[in-house]
Amino acid sequence: MYEELLQLDPIRINFSASGMHIINIILSFIMFGVALSIKPREFKNILKNPRSTIVGLASQIIALPFVTFLLIILLNKYITPTVAMGMILVASCPGGNISNFMSSLSKANTELSVSLTAFTTLLATITTPLNFKIWGSLYSKYVSTHAAGHIVKPLEIDNGQMFETVFILLGIPLIAGILFAHFLPKITEKLKKPIQILSIFFFIAMIVLAFMNNLDLFLKYIFYIFFIVLIHNILALTTGFSLASLFKLPNADRRTLTIETGIQNSGLGLVLLFNPKIFPTELALGGMLFITAWWGIWHIISGLSISFYWNKRNP
Repeated sequence: MYEELLQLDPIRINFSASGMHIINIILSFIMFGVALSIKPREFKNILKNPRSTIVGLASQIIALPFVTFLLIILLNKYITPTVAMGMILVASCPGGNISNFMSSLSKANTELSVSLTAFTTLLATITTPLNFKIWGSLYSKYVSTHAAGHIVKPLEIDNGQMFETVFILLGIPLIAGILFAHFLPKITEKLKKPIQILSIFFFIAMIVLAFMNNLDLFLKYIFYIFFIVLIHNILALTTGFSLASLFKLPNADRRTLTIETGIQNSGLGLVLLFNPKIFPTELALGGMLFITAWWGIWHIISGLSISFYWNKRNP
């Protein structure tokens, strides 16, 4: 398995300037759509229910990267360094764009879901670069120390550029969407559902666009990537549910934390990987690309499956 996954590393996906603009516009559109569900009163709700919000933020920002690191150590003999770094990148991203819809479908606490999405997205300008740097460095040191003859050079990236990219692609559309929803509520109500549906199709289109020239390799190695992402995603969902249960949160809140922790904005991860100012094109990071792209597809499947299951059962 290790040798097979090594075949992914040489893959490079280079976009022209126009191609990158399209990818960036797609992600910004998705985040604008997310923001349409966020109203200023959502932030006031946090003061009414601070414990669930704090546990939810801790689950996504602290617990998920930590358990991801532990999983990588357990799978160390079976996965390559770039696959491991892809898992860390996904765990460092904020909540995914369809988690609010899934929470609503699950009869979970939708207001809590919206609040967590808003906060993790706004905080992502700091937490995404920081988590990737911390856990990526720890992983590099672990492999270099414990794997005989296998030295991994720390992946040096421009954290300032990552901060700038995350802010532009997430922060600005999020703020614009919140203002749009506040000042144009009637139009927002009409646009919310169509934009949510379009967001899913646009996200899948973004992945297809990225791997159009490498579809044969994607299909060839999806078997290995599938099981790695499956295990990682199950761990993420379990982390959210376990923390919520540990702190004895209401059942509806447990469902929300499960979904929020298991649905990650891997689209942001892809955009960061496509940015040559953050990840130079000379780096062989095919494993990261495959993990991040397949996570984006799989978490839709797993999230909707759980949502439909919970939809038939009252909290």
